[in-house]
Amino acid sequence: QVQLVESGGGLVQAGGSLRLSCAASGRTIIGMGWYRQAPGNQRELVATITAGGTTNYADSVKGRFTISRDNAKNTVYLQMNTLLPEDTAVYYCNRGGVIWGKGTLVTVSS
Repeated sequence: QVQLVESGGGLVQAGGSLRLSCAASGRTIIGMGWYRQAPGNQRELVATITAGGTTNYADSVKGRFTISRDNAKNTVYLQMNTLLPEDTAVYYCNRGGVIWGKGTLVTVSS
């Protein structure tokens, strides 16, 4: 079974940037996505990318976050710029709407 491993989370000040990576143990020629869950909140969609490269973003991150993929490396990225305290959450990678990674924590300080 394909496994997903997220990395790149950490503590950053508001206005800063982070890049998350999601490495898959298998091929990623399938729709992939990033989701996040803040304490006390439900998991929500952040961004998705289809096998063909079409992207979709939550309104709250449009213009600040960019999802991309490197199929040769079986890796999906989430470039996060102009981070806000409300972006603080555990970020999860998803493959095909079925397989989830364990998440990486992003903390944005004000």
